[in-house]
Amino acid sequence: MKEPENIKPKKLTKKEEDQLIESKFQDLLEGYLASNHRKKVEIIERAFRFAKEAHSGIRRRSGEPYILHPIAVAKIVSQEIGLGSTSICAALLHDVVEDTEYTEEDIEAQFGKKIASIVAGLTKISGGIFGDKASAQAENFRKLLLSMADDIRVILIKMADRLHNMRTLGSMLPSKQYKIAGETLYIYAPLAHRLGLFAIKTELEDLSFKYEHPEAYTQINNNIAASESQREHIYQQFALPVKKRLDEMGLVYEMKARVKSVYSIWNKMETKHIPFDEVYDLYAARIVFECPNEADEKRLCWNIYSEITDLYRLHPERTRDWVSTPKANGYRALHLTVMGPDGNWIEVQIRSRRMDELAERGFAAHWKYKIGEGEEESELAVWLKTIEDILNNPEPNAVDFLDTIKLNLFSSEIVVFTPKGELVTLPKNATVLDLAFNLHSELGMHCIAGKVNHKLVPLSHKLHSGDQVEVLTSHSQQPQESWLGFLTTAKGINRLRAVLRKDRRTIVEEGVKKFQSFLDSNNITISNELINKILSIKQLKNKDILYFAIGNNEVTLNDDLLSKISPKSNDGILSKLLRNPFSTAKSKEGSVVSNSEKINTKEAYLLTTIDGKDNYIIADCCHPIPGDDVLGYIDDNNRVIVHKLNCPTAMRLKSSFGGRLVATKWENTKQKFKAKIKIEGIDRMGILQEIIQIISTTLSIYIRSLNIEADNGVFNSELVVLVEDTAVVTHLCKKIKKIKGVTSVVRVNS
Repeated sequence: MKEPENIKPKKLTKKEEDQLIESKFQDLLEGYLASNHRKKVEIIERAFRFAKEAHSGIRRRSGEPYILHPIAVAKIVSQEIGLGSTSICAALLHDVVEDTEYTEEDIEAQFGKKIASIVAGLTKISGGIFGDKASAQAENFRKLLLSMADDIRVILIKMADRLHNMRTLGSMLPSKQYKIAGETLYIYAPLAHRLGLFAIKTELEDLSFKYEHPEAYTQINNNIAASESQREHIYQQFALPVKKRLDEMGLVYEMKARVKSVYSIWNKMETKHIPFDEVYDLYAARIVFECPNEADEKRLCWNIYSEITDLYRLHPERTRDWVSTPKANGYRALHLTVMGPDGNWIEVQIRSRRMDELAERGFAAHWKYKIGEGEEESELAVWLKTIEDILNNPEPNAVDFLDTIKLNLFSSEIVVFTPKGELVTLPKNATVLDLAFNLHSELGMHCIAGKVNHKLVPLSHKLHSGDQVEVLTSHSQQPQESWLGFLTTAKGINRLRAVLRKDRRTIVEEGVKKFQSFLDSNNITISNELINKILSIKQLKNKDILYFAIGNNEVTLNDDLLSKISPKSNDGILSKLLRNPFSTAKSKEGSVVSNSEKINTKEAYLLTTIDGKDNYIIADCCHPIPGDDVLGYIDDNNRVIVHKLNCPTAMRLKSSFGGRLVATKWENTKQKFKAKIKIEGIDRMGILQEIIQIISTTLSIYIRSLNIEADNGVFNSELVVLVEDTAVVTHLCKKIKKIKGVTSVVRVNS
């Protein structure tokens, strides 16, 4: 991963700045001239001069001349994504219409319709995917995806723009860093993966992780560096006999070790609850061979596979043939996992040079404007058609809309067959119902079951790669809301919700009529205050849900309700309604200080206790404690709700409500927080007593709950303790890990 660029350059004179700008532009040109694109230097020169003049006198937050940003974006577009002169010009000009007096018409007059069209597409989404309001976020995201469907180069240049912004993110305020890193991890990184931009996807993930978890990022980097010599020694032992076999085959190739990214290592540590030294697959070996004839690629991949498996023991369940069946984003390679000389598994990736180019640059490597349409282009077209389908029937709720899109950016895929032998690519955990909707909406609406490998299964049955699936339907079958729990694909969820909304709308309209009639007969005037009061009484979230409940006869309009909504009833209940749907936090009445003044999101918010009351609320979804990397979310009542940065709810908040986020800082406090610890090991007499003795006697830590189960000589235990901060938890885990028989001790989310 590239290190972020220096964000505080020393003060330069006007002459030195001009020399720097010219030097950066010449660097861009040299890279372009070394590519295989047709050389159109003159128009790139004109675009640079035009942009330089337009941005004259404007500076970035870091203090550097603004024109350096478009040059950097154009360099990424050219040298890291592999696009040509049209895209380079659009990248140089991408902020001109947004930030200066020039218009789209000026760009078209100077550089032609195509460049102007791409710049216009970039201008529509210039504020980033997200704005301050949820509806605006969804609308901006729709614009981005629509422009992508029109010309894929818009999103490729936008990717380059985001990558450079991430590389220079250090100059932003902490609250902005959280927001930008959050939306990058939530949308841009999966989108980069879906477009096949693997190098960019990895760097976006690592940079997001760097700003969200700086200490963990530094620690893992240090651990990687410390283990480098040992890793290199093992790799050389592994590679030597493989290279000998490849040389005997007469191949022209390169073989190298590729270390897992910092983010993927951390993700594995978090998912599997293991320390760094237990992440055994730190690197993968990659073999890239030259193959002038594309028809020979598959045969050579399997020949190399055969030579490697002659040398090393194969892991039978971890062979991935993406040569015969490419991923939906066009990725092709043959992956196998073998036992290395140190007794640990090593993944080997086998690719031709063409496959490698595709893996690094994705669809840009064979973009139709460059080398004409190919099979991968049609795969991209299928995916874009799915995106377009979602855009034509968008979710009314902005956050649900973003989640639906996110579902379509799946990274784990399976391939199944129809009875006629056609291949269908679906996300992992897809069901028979997903396949039905994928094939045709009508099949999905009337699906009753499926036949998988000629065996009858329910529509909720999860599919696996290689399954042959037949969808069974009935005209009497009607879609049901419970089906949402069976669906994984964005297309299926979107289509089902659209039909359910249509049916729901009819019931809501009936509910509105009943409600209005009830009010009229009792001479009551409708108002927001009245609606809020009824919502609070019935514990419903919004008026649409209320109208649906009335129309569906779930809420009865009677004298009892009338007495509760009369003017004499207690209006104080209204305040309980104002609860943000993302806040799963709970607090006792009067235990949280209300913030009377508006919270300054540009400064770190101090998490403290005032007169015995906390000025924050701990989120129930992740239960952060002092020492955790956290952020604050300001709710409708101006209260700060504290989430772990890696909490799924926080991920959604970062990507959707950036304006409400605030950087937080724990104050030294004597308050106790709950932490849940999971312990696993070999069962023996007295082991529980030793664990309790260390917790209660040796470390004087209060136990709040302890559950333990033993089965066939193995025990699992979940323990909740009261602690001051993460340092106490870490120390406790180390102490328990030393007990004979204990194999694993990790803190888990409550």
